[in-house]
Amino acid sequence: MTLEQQGIPTVSIITDVFIPTADAYTKVMGFTEFPYLSCQHPISNASSVELEERAHLLAPKVELLFLKGTLG
Repeated sequence: MTLEQQGIPTVSIITDVFIPTADAYTKVMGFTEFPYLSCQHPISNASSVELEERAHLLAPKVELLFLKGTLG
């Protein structure tokens, strides 16, 4: 959010177990509509093939958020 406020385009990606935390944080920061993407948790023990699959699923959504702009 801080980078976006400074005009630096970003896309936030979290794992699904952190969705409640992200929702609470965006609320506290005053950006309840701040978009973020999530993928399946965990990633620390995922194989490179599994990580690549997740990245391929997220890539079109990342592109859309960059094209749309997060706070703009």
